[in-house]
Formats: sequence, C-alpha cells, structure tokens
Amino acid sequence: MVNELSGTLFTIAKDVKIQVEFNPAKVQAYRLIGYENRMLNKEDFNDDQKDAGEIGAGHTVTALYEVIPVGVKSDFVKTVDRLKYQKTGSLSENNSDELFTVKLRYKKPDEEESRKMTIAVPDNDEDWEDASENFRLAAAVAEFGMLLRNSEYKSKASYEQALAIAKTAQGIDENGYRSEFTDLIKAAKNLSGGLDD
Repeated sequence: MVNELSGTLFTIAKDVKIQVEFNPAKVQAYRLIGYENRMLNKEDFNDDQKDAGEIGAGHTVTALYEVIPVGVKSDFVKTVDRLKYQKTGSLSENNSDELFTVKLRYKKPDEEESRKMTIAVPDNDEDWEDASENFRLAAAVAEFGMLLRNSEYKSKASYEQALAIAKTAQGIDENGYRSEFTDLIKAAKNLSGGLDD
C-alpha cells in the first residue's frame, strides 16, 4: 500500500486512451487480453468528452494482444463475407514492414484538450528468447489469468508453462512481487490438482 500510494497522489496524465491498428498484410486476427471492462468505441478515441483512465507518477500500463499472423491456421479465425462497399485489393499490396501502429491520446492534468502521439512498430521478427523480462512476466501473468478464468482462449496454457516463464522473468525484485507471483502460480496449481517439481 505504501509503495503504491505515492503514484496515485500525482497524476501525470488523464483520460489516457490507446488505439492499435494492425497491418492486415501481416496479421489476420488479434485479440486484446483483458481490459474488457475498459473498452471504448473506436469513435471515442478522438472525443475529448469521453473519460478514460489516469496514469500516476511511476506507473506503467501494459496491453497484451494475442496475434495470429497471416497464413497461420487457427480455429479462432472465423470467415466472413467480403464487404460490399469497401475497397478491395490484395492485402499483399501493402509492402510496409510495419506490424502495427499505436495511437496514444492523453491530457495533461491541468488541460482539457488532448494531445496525440502516433508510433509505428516494425515487424522485427524477434525470438521469444530476446523478449525483455518485463514482457515475459506480463505474458506469464496473462496466461495465469486465463487459467484462473478458465478462458475459452487458453488453448494449451498450463500452470507449469506460466511458472516456467515467470521464473525466467525474476529480474530486479526489490519488493518481492515477482517471487510472490511464482508462489501464487504454485498455490493455484496445487489447489487444482498438484504441481510437479
């Protein structure tokens, strides 16, 4: 509580909104993991009258997407009829090496008009082993959450896999949160039927 309180006292940005656009030449389907209760309509992104979240000093926000690349077969990708009024053309015509674009809109604490940032993210085709410890921890937390909720999207997720990933993401753990998280995974697995050590 003491460690978290200072960040909530000093708001550095209010009405923070994030919008992600995936390149359809590289991504055939995607799903935001979590945040279901925080979703806005796409037109709300530019509407300064629509309230959104605040970010306090020292806080970070992580949004994870499950992405299915073009050409990968998946039971979760549903076919739909072509749109009648949308411009048609081969998605392969998009030569961009960009995987997605992130748009961020926020207001300074003492302002009522939002500012917008746009960042294009290239497809660097990096290996999982090169992912940062923070990213691996976030992935382990997401997998653990899907297991706890018995998500229809959990696929081959397991407590063992979540634990193995979390153990590779111990990093600097001044407050012990990361090791406490691995203990939570072990406890949940034990409650669900035992954990092999």
